[in-house]
Amino acid sequence: ASQRHREGAARFASLVARSELIGAAEEATFRKQRGYAVNITWSSINFKTILKWQPKPSVTWRETSDTRKKCIMTTETECDVTDALRNVKETYTAHILSVKSLVEDNFEEPLFASSEKFTPYNQTIIGKPEIQHYTQEDSKLNVVFRDPLTPYMFSNGSFQSVRDIFKHDLEYKLYYWKDQSSGKKDATTKSHMFDISVDNKNNYCFYVQGIIPSRRENRNGQESMVLCTTIERTILDGMYLVKSVVLPSAFQQKDTSILNVFYNSIKCDT
Repeated sequence: ASQRHREGAARFASLVARSELIGAAEEATFRKQRGYAVNITWSSINFKTILKWQPKPSVTWRETSDTRKKCIMTTETECDVTDALRNVKETYTAHILSVKSLVEDNFEEPLFASSEKFTPYNQTIIGKPEIQHYTQEDSKLNVVFRDPLTPYMFSNGSFQSVRDIFKHDLEYKLYYWKDQSSGKKDATTKSHMFDISVDNKNNYCFYVQGIIPSRRENRNGQESMVLCTTIERTILDGMYLVKSVVLPSAFQQKDTSILNVFYNSIKCDT
């Protein structure tokens, strides 16, 4: 027993000595060669959060006062941690554990690597708003849209929207411009609708974007699809008519050139 104790102590001393010989300049290379997780990143849209890394270890995650495990013994290089981040205002750190094969004679400590801190409320990206309906009548452009949904549910089983979580911190901007023109204008709302004054002799193109003004970073969300109005003029009285468009859910994410096939011109009986 005494002999085994001395051998174990000698082996431990050797490992410590080897560790101390590694300088700062060699640390990154050493960590990669030894199998530490590298390139650890958070990817989060509408609070659906994926942790990604290289190469292929397992992962635990930690918040201020708790530690839990996710994706144990995974062979993938990413982990969906959405359900573990329900407290969206908490700050989280992921700790990636590289696990060696059980057949290896391994006396070294586990290989841990940590991610940067991540706060879902401050860092998740706002996804694309869904344009539901728009009209251009006389000198008014009206646009109705819907908030992006999150993976989180209410007790009744319906999904929470980003507005349900951000509340008054969330607003939307409408960017609009005359068709064939590059000069953009914008309007802001905290509701689900824009109603703005435009020139009734021109078609307008537009898109909607969610914004969190209180943020220092990631203030602007993803842009909705770009849509354009169409106005027509009768020969007899010069009257301008405008299409009112309700987007079918099956086509809301299609290209506008495809959408236009389904929108027949509105004619005026004279």
